[in-house]
Amino acid sequence: MSAMATEVAEKTSEEGPGTGDKVANRFDLEKETELRFEVESGEPEEGKKPEEVVLELLTGMAEIFGSELNRNKKYRFGPGSKIAVFTWHGCSVVLEGKPEAAYRSGETPMRLYLNTHAALEQMRKQAERDNERGPRVMVVGPTDVGKSTLCRLLLNYAVRVGRRPTLVELDVGQSGVSVPGTVSALCIERPADAEEGFSVQAPLVYHFGSTTPGTNIKLYNKLTSCLADVFSQRCETNRKASVGGCIINTCGWVKGSGYQALVHCASAFEVDVVLVLDHERLYNELKRDLPHFVRVVLLPKSGGVMERSKECRRVSRDEKIREYFYGFRGSSFYPHIFDVRFSDVRIYKIGAPSIPDSCLPLGMSQDDTQLKLVPVTPGRDLTYHVLSVSCAEDGEEGARRGIVESPVCGFIVVTQVDTQAQVMKVLSPARRPLPRHTLLIMDIRFMT
Repeated sequence: MSAMATEVAEKTSEEGPGTGDKVANRFDLEKETELRFEVESGEPEEGKKPEEVVLELLTGMAEIFGSELNRNKKYRFGPGSKIAVFTWHGCSVVLEGKPEAAYRSGETPMRLYLNTHAALEQMRKQAERDNERGPRVMVVGPTDVGKSTLCRLLLNYAVRVGRRPTLVELDVGQSGVSVPGTVSALCIERPADAEEGFSVQAPLVYHFGSTTPGTNIKLYNKLTSCLADVFSQRCETNRKASVGGCIINTCGWVKGSGYQALVHCASAFEVDVVLVLDHERLYNELKRDLPHFVRVVLLPKSGGVMERSKECRRVSRDEKIREYFYGFRGSSFYPHIFDVRFSDVRIYKIGAPSIPDSCLPLGMSQDDTQLKLVPVTPGRDLTYHVLSVSCAEDGEEGARRGIVESPVCGFIVVTQVDTQAQVMKVLSPARRPLPRHTLLIMDIRFMT
């Protein structure tokens, strides 16, 4: 196989099919190679549409992170997109627009990833024969090594052979299921759309409230255990879910308390396989600390994975929240804006500020304060905060302890606070009234 990690080749000035006045770049890919391209991120100039790149498969077969492409269909990718079009047998594709970078590469770990899927599928077949549970897989590694991409690929491959795996999303910074600041689980029933990702219908979502697990590690571990308990209960009543197993996406914090959180997750979910991406030290530590029956596998990251800046992460988080309220690019969702009286809701923050041990009540530790519900009085500083609408029953003071462990039924954003009228204006995906009246505040803000 020839080395093909070269910059854009075979540029043509002729218009491709339906290209209008845009220049089309054609790429002929050999078998087991991929086209990698990036769309420039950043805010578009005023009055201009966001830059996008259009992909079209002309001949052959290709996929994006395990999602098969349809021939002669145009796929549109907006600012910040980082895409790899892989082909097992060879293909020709056309790119329209101005990608920030576009090149072909023959150096990919796709064969290793496919072998990983094949091994997991063998475990599922054995689970069917022996009436046991399917594999529970945890994907770990530092920031920006392609954990989310590998999870998506393995889930797509599993669904394409008829399985019903579950995605467990523990990355509170860049959630692939719900808005940032949450942990969640989603049953995968069909392959991800190449543009939009997985269809997010009826996910199980818990409020964490921050984009960094370290802000409240006890709450993070508590929610991990809640997800594990619910998933295990579902597996007891749903054979397909049990055989399909789960793929757990983790955050990139792999040292200190972050490492302990990974060990806790492995224990809570009783994982069978841990896939370590591009971190030999983490691989050896997990081999040492996890039970001997857990298979720990070291895999390389793709050469197309790039480190993201803090600004890029912030833009990505904002886009995820925007999608929740307004729909994916080109969708026509219209959220509602209405007033909510202070007296109609109760707002809490999970976790009290840390105080010196000498000031704590007798017998109480700092850990106890991390799960404490702290009432929040609405004020102007609440403006633009994202609030989770808890599924906890309203009006039961005794139920306050259960709020932490209750899932959420949606999110709102406070757009304006009037302290004199005791009213706040909120952005909501559904009409008034709110389905529940217990709200949990996030550290995350969203400028509508």
